[in-house]
Amino acid sequence: MPPVQQERQRSWNTAAVRPQEQFSYYREAICQAFMNLTPEPARGIGFAADVQSIVVGDGAINRVAFPEHVVRRSRADIAASGQRCFYLNLKLAGRCTILQDDCEVSLSAGQVGIFDSDRTFVLQHDRGPSLGVISFRVPADGLFDRLPTMPDIAPTRLSDDPCVGALIVETARSLNANALRLVPDDAAALFEVLLDLVALSVSRRSRREARATASFADATTLALRRAIHARLREPRLTVATIASAVGISERYVHKLLARAGTSFSELVMARRLDGIARDLRDPACAGRDIGSIAFDWGFSDLSHFSRRFKQRFGLRPRDWRAETAPHSD
Repeated sequence: MPPVQQERQRSWNTAAVRPQEQFSYYREAICQAFMNLTPEPARGIGFAADVQSIVVGDGAINRVAFPEHVVRRSRADIAASGQRCFYLNLKLAGRCTILQDDCEVSLSAGQVGIFDSDRTFVLQHDRGPSLGVISFRVPADGLFDRLPTMPDIAPTRLSDDPCVGALIVETARSLNANALRLVPDDAAALFEVLLDLVALSVSRRSRREARATASFADATTLALRRAIHARLREPRLTVATIASAVGISERYVHKLLARAGTSFSELVMARRLDGIARDLRDPACAGRDIGSIAFDWGFSDLSHFSRRFKQRFGLRPRDWRAETAPHSD
């Protein structure tokens, strides 16, 4: 029986499937919604389950309701799967015990945990005839791009974080409730907020000296701007140089600046022109040639500099300087 499909949503339900085929149908559904998995058949005949998958940005929200059972992720499943991801699970009903490597994390209703798709695991769903979970598929790059290093992320109950745990839970609930009410771009933006909070929690665990209340994205953007400001006079300033200085990827540099409504080239250009404008009206620089000042701020093409200066300030550089030059009576 094919899944019910919409543009942003797919859904599967075993209600219309013969009881002896329901578990096989469920197994196929979660492999399509999640990744290659090996669920173990439940006892008896019949398996009442419902699976929904909603595309959100580069990830997805998977809503699943089912009876007690066990799900495994084997080495063969990993080898047959594509892109690496993390799963962020919000437990709705019952209990889920995540077993991965030497770690064991238990999630009860209202708790959120994270685990890695790239390592074998066992999920034990129990404590109730009808269980439920909201599982967010998080692309690994989307999480790692937000971190200064690539930590080994063990299964973790993020809802326990005393500073951002409650925010993670509420943001996950809000995104789940409104994913289809929001336009795709707004849903993707809220998903990005959730990833920022998850990254902050992961970062806090791996770097305990980090300030507990800092917003990871905002703090990184501030560090990014400071790194650019400190290197504005370098003629060949590149995104790679700044990314290396801050300890993030080039892709995340672009993402943070886009989040702030600008781009790397626009920010560098604007700050260089601002610096030149200050120098042109600084009495201490009155004896310096305009071209020399421009070269000192990283420009190598004077005609390009003059054109961009006038676009920003409405005056040619020499006219800008002349406005503050002393006049004889």
